[in-house]
Amino acid sequence: MSFLGLAHCSLPPQAESLRQEVREFLAGALAGRGAAARAQSWDGFDPEFSRSIGARGWIGMTWPRRYGGAERSALERYVVIEEMLAAGAPVSAHWFGDRQTGPLLLRYGTEAQRVSILPAIARGELFFCIGMSEPDAGSDVAAIRSRARRVPGGWELSGAKVWTTNAHRAHSMLGLFRTAPEAAERHAGLSQFLVDMRSPGVSVRPITDMAGREHFNEVRLDQVFVPDSALVGTEGDGWAQVMAELAYERSGPERYLSGVQLLLELVRAAGPAAGERARVAVGRAVASMVTLRQMSLAIAGMLEAGANPAQEAAIVKDLGTAFEQSLPEVVHELLGVEPDRAADTDLGRVHAVLLELAPCFSLRGGTREVLRGIIARGLGLR
Repeated sequence: MSFLGLAHCSLPPQAESLRQEVREFLAGALAGRGAAARAQSWDGFDPEFSRSIGARGWIGMTWPRRYGGAERSALERYVVIEEMLAAGAPVSAHWFGDRQTGPLLLRYGTEAQRVSILPAIARGELFFCIGMSEPDAGSDVAAIRSRARRVPGGWELSGAKVWTTNAHRAHSMLGLFRTAPEAAERHAGLSQFLVDMRSPGVSVRPITDMAGREHFNEVRLDQVFVPDSALVGTEGDGWAQVMAELAYERSGPERYLSGVQLLLELVRAAGPAAGERARVAVGRAVASMVTLRQMSLAIAGMLEAGANPAQEAAIVKDLGTAFEQSLPEVVHELLGVEPDRAADTDLGRVHAVLLELAPCFSLRGGTREVLRGIIARGLGLR
């Protein structure tokens, strides 16, 4: 189960033909989309684009057809995600439903939940946000204090979630709550619920980041009623379910492709006549990206085989964050570029976007400290 156990994974032949199909579609769909906009692919919220790829069967690709899926392999899905991010497609609207909520419901949800929710996600019509982190807990998910209390016909939810991406635009939230506050073990007594964001008692306050964007949010729940059918999986098993969910979140191509537009602009700016210093810097960056891709692809192979690579995914996420956060500084040191969204070059504008986005890379999917704790436990060091 250690990192050294990651096996090389090769893509099947059908994945490469699919890659070409996706590239041809994106060439038309993204025509005229500037480099700075492409640099915000992971945060680009475009419901129309999500519906267009849903119509092509590129959301929920691995799910059974009876739930709106295409019954394709995890490796074929990997290729689609890789091409979307590399091209700078606006994937944020459908992202969480496709990457996390859907697979979680397939594994732990009821048949009624699957039938009512998964086809709408796959069509690109139902958007989810994830309610894990809390104001006083940071990335320590086990420290959450939001409560779910049994009431006639269901549950009453109270508490707060923070850093909740797209909560102000999502239709539903998959949230983690304490259903047994008296549990001695802090990982026990946690349960997951589906929450309609239009429910009475739900309020959303956007958190403005240093770039002036509002994609993170604080969500408050004041005695929000959800029916018994909103419980996902087994009451009290929320911790195990969340750990399985985070394996999907931490290991995908977004862990090394969030900064790909800046790397592309760096290569263009350096040009074929680049000096030795530039060649070394670009070579190191490309080598890091290729290595991360092989590690991420190996985890996709493990997911395809039905494994739960939580520790391996934490390694990819930690290394990927370090790589992506280093790129703006590499560009600054190598070319003397200063952050300026109004720069007269694509390199300058993309550099400004990534410099502003880079700090949030440490928040999504768990902070570095949490990830390294997971890795240390996996290696038997704690």
